[in-house]
Amino acid sequence: MRCYHSSMCRIAKFDREEVEVRHLRRAEWHEGDYVVAEVDDTSGLRNIELTSGRLIELGEGDLVIGALGTRYATLEATGSWKFVEDDGKMHILTTGGVLGVCTSRSSQVPPLIEITYRGHVFRDDRKVSMKTVVPEVPEVLFETPVIVVIGTSMSAGKTTAARIVIRQLKRSGMKVVAAKLTGAGRFRDVLSMYDAGADYIFDFVDVGLPTTVVEKSEYESALSKLLSHLGSVKADVAVIEVGASPLEPYNGTVAMEAIDKNIQYTILCASDPYAVVGVQMAYDRQIDLVSGIATNTKAGAELVEKLSGLRALNVRDKRTLPELRNSILSSLNHDLQRRFAQ
Repeated sequence: MRCYHSSMCRIAKFDREEVEVRHLRRAEWHEGDYVVAEVDDTSGLRNIELTSGRLIELGEGDLVIGALGTRYATLEATGSWKFVEDDGKMHILTTGGVLGVCTSRSSQVPPLIEITYRGHVFRDDRKVSMKTVVPEVPEVLFETPVIVVIGTSMSAGKTTAARIVIRQLKRSGMKVVAAKLTGAGRFRDVLSMYDAGADYIFDFVDVGLPTTVVEKSEYESALSKLLSHLGSVKADVAVIEVGASPLEPYNGTVAMEAIDKNIQYTILCASDPYAVVGVQMAYDRQIDLVSGIATNTKAGAELVEKLSGLRALNVRDKRTLPELRNSILSSLNHDLQRRFAQ
């Protein structure tokens, strides 16, 4: 029976050595543990992302290695490993391989893949979790100028906007590091930033978190390591996506506070023009540009500007790119402006 390694396993390198599977009592489970599960039902969703970022279709009876975690998506599904009972029945909560019991699901999302727990992954006689496979990270001060992309919700166009910004920065000759600081782990998002030209990519999976729906103290510890990674590559600029929206339980506010002194430009991707006003009211932070789904048409962009007083651009329209590039470059510190002047 074939066992597929979800993209949660990309930091574990299970393909390089033998691993053992042991059944553990429910009381011995913890967030981020790597577990093996058997696929029971794929009548709804059926894809999972591998460590390469490639999607494959699962079949009933297949085995999958994923990580126990929690998801709290406003538009798709919620769930957590904490609700798994003694029968071991649960779901694949994300295509990246976060595993737990689905507690709610949008009617617009097909049923999640149903699975049954078969055991925990052991290596060298020790249980393997995401935290145990993360190497020590030397502490490095993160001083890189940041262009941050936030959203009014998930699926508002943040990753698309980040990719477009990266391309513009690379055309100006800059060395770019890209990262996703919060959300639910899916390799595709940061891989697409690499494909857009980023010299380095990182996300919270690199520091041992399946998602960032964790206690604040746990997230702060992981974030410190993640920012050290970003600082160590000595890029000219960092393009950072804060997944979901800052006010959701993904610790987005913590992430924003941690990089606040580095932020030189903020893009808000909105799913609706009125959502922009909601963020303005609920989240006291300077916004330099609005983009995303709400700006897909001229009507949407104009309504955003009327309601919020902010500049709105559909950055997927190539005619807007000169304004986008000039707006970003003029906001960067004088040293970068001098070095990369057009």
